[in-house]
Amino acid sequence: MSVVAAAALAAALLVVAPSKSHAADLPGGGDLGPNVHVFDPSTPDIQGQLDSVFKQQESAQFGTGRDAFFFKPGTYSNINAQLGFYTSIAGLGLSPDDTNINGDVTVDAGWFNGNATQNFWRSAENLALTPVSGTDRWAVAQAAPFRRMHVKGGLNLAPDGYGWASGGYIADSKIDGTVSPYSQQQWYTRDSSVGGWANGVWNMVFSGVKGAPAQGFPNPVYTTLDTTPVSREKPFLYLDGNDYKVFTPEKRTNASGTTWESGTPKGDSIPLDQFYVVKPGATAATINQALDQGLNLLFTPGIYHVDQTIDVKRANTVVLGLGYATIVPDNGVTAMKVADVDGVKLAGLLIDAGTTNSDTLLQVGPEGSSADHSANPTTVQDVFVRIGGAGPGKATTSMEINSNNTIVDHTWLWRADHGDGVGWETNRADYGLTVNGDNVLATGLFVEHFNKYDVQWNGENGKTIFFQNEKAYDAPNQAAVQDGATKGYAAYKVADSVNTHEGWGLGSYCNFTADPTIQQDHGFAAPDKAGVKFHDLLVVSLGGKGQYNHVINNTGSATSGTSTVPSTVVSYP
Repeated sequence: MSVVAAAALAAALLVVAPSKSHAADLPGGGDLGPNVHVFDPSTPDIQGQLDSVFKQQESAQFGTGRDAFFFKPGTYSNINAQLGFYTSIAGLGLSPDDTNINGDVTVDAGWFNGNATQNFWRSAENLALTPVSGTDRWAVAQAAPFRRMHVKGGLNLAPDGYGWASGGYIADSKIDGTVSPYSQQQWYTRDSSVGGWANGVWNMVFSGVKGAPAQGFPNPVYTTLDTTPVSREKPFLYLDGNDYKVFTPEKRTNASGTTWESGTPKGDSIPLDQFYVVKPGATAATINQALDQGLNLLFTPGIYHVDQTIDVKRANTVVLGLGYATIVPDNGVTAMKVADVDGVKLAGLLIDAGTTNSDTLLQVGPEGSSADHSANPTTVQDVFVRIGGAGPGKATTSMEINSNNTIVDHTWLWRADHGDGVGWETNRADYGLTVNGDNVLATGLFVEHFNKYDVQWNGENGKTIFFQNEKAYDAPNQAAVQDGATKGYAAYKVADSVNTHEGWGLGSYCNFTADPTIQQDHGFAAPDKAGVKFHDLLVVSLGGKGQYNHVINNTGSATSGTSTVPSTVVSYP
């Protein structure tokens, strides 16, 4: 066949061959799905609807229910919103004072005999409360943020009866009265205002909090920074007239106090039609198609199995979850990856490891990321990770931060110590947080029970303000946690190559229930260099089940006995 004839035939085939179809563009906006409950002041029986969900969720620690309650701007009276597991409550105003509840948002621990140490996964946001008794009760444990709230009274952080409690996190909030932790072991409060602070047990940390108690660690147990180096509040859903929008607050440097008390908060509003509203049943392929179209993501409450990685490639993308929207990676994929771009905002998600081991569950920036994002960092806020508990799960590393300047603002990375699918190898998870990027800031870092290092920090000029950790309860013996010549993997390990690092208010606890003879040489390990500094460190042996020989490196007294008394180091080196 001649070249001319071949070309003619090819042209004819192109004409008659059907064109490859492209999937229709996905629509932005729409309704918020079956698990979002929106009220206005005229809605009948609001209390009944709140009570119905609470009855289902009060003790459903590893259940499948996911709910979000939203209150339109206005005034509501005689409300007591009791929050169980995987339940969020929020106002839909631009300011918390737009939505007033004459009543309470309550977390207590009756379901667990007055013990609040398992009151996980619930949240309150963007409301003004006038508590009936004058004091609201918020007796939470980990992964239970209290954001952008105005309490016109006091705030009690302990359960009825003052049983054990292990929280907690407050940000961008104003409490007119006194915050009373009572039995709370530790707490972090950021960029807020309080009328007073009653006490502390082991580790109370404040940054940018007006009215915070003065620095006093170790007695009293207060670590107080006047400002937060860099912060950007979590994106939130609100109503502009009848239109839903997502507000993304602006970045602040050396902040103190809330973003909203002095007037309209600064930031950007994004209409809901620029979001793909993800509802139960959505697939990873559809979610990625929405991202490729340039849409942001709003995950409505539900559980989402993904058989491919959710790839966030575009700068300034917002991925916002409501009501503890949960992503479960199948077949060992990474649940979500973020490109090395500016200004991505991840918030309000629970990533639950699948039964096949994932190398990582969340990766921010690929390996080798090198761009400078100081002007517009990526933020990871209220993004929680769980390995085991709801069933067997495995992941080598839970969260890997490779992009420079990333802000991790409130996370709880948890290898489960109870529930289903729990065992030293059953829910194997070697590393919690791995930081390879430079100039990364963690504010409110909770990481627990990993098989090796809970935190390993390899990047330069990292900073952590508040860290809470328990070592893995179920280590079978000393050999299982031997780190070369070192007894036990440090809870927080700064790489020997690092020249500059700083941390404030960091605590590690051991409770080796499987073998109480296990020793940890130290809770913290870091190179002895002038630029590597720590302030206000503590280690605690819970009831004598295991002991620490030092606090950091070879510095700090050993823990001993069964009295659960911290060993502290005020300044290192």
